[in-house]
Amino acid sequence: MGLVSEVIKEIGNKSREFYEFVLPPIDMYRNEDNLKVVIDIPGFNKDDIKLVLCEDILSIKAQKEVDEKKSETLISNQRPNIIDKKIRLPIDIKQGEEKIESAKYENGILTLIIPVTKKGKNISIE
Repeated sequence: MGLVSEVIKEIGNKSREFYEFVLPPIDMYRNEDNLKVVIDIPGFNKDDIKLVLCEDILSIKAQKEVDEKKSETLISNQRPNIIDKKIRLPIDIKQGEEKIESAKYENGILTLIIPVTKKGKNISIE
């Protein structure tokens, strides 16, 4: 393998490591009753993904099974094989209900619905 191939392979490895460390991209939407969390996790099977909600911390772990017996030569590998991310949610979870109401994984996108408290009150100004 030539020097250029080695450099391209190393760039691919660093790109994948960056993705595993910084990403996946996450969007959050709040309404009166719940928080909707949308997470891009392409390339994983539904069974590869593990979610844990503890107070206001959402843990996302995913790991692919890597097939070492492929007859192909890997030239570049930028897709992550592991995701291990903890996210602090900007909500108060309903007391005693530290749960995810629904979780759907479709086309590489994980969508979670998490119930929230309606904490807070109007303050009158005199």
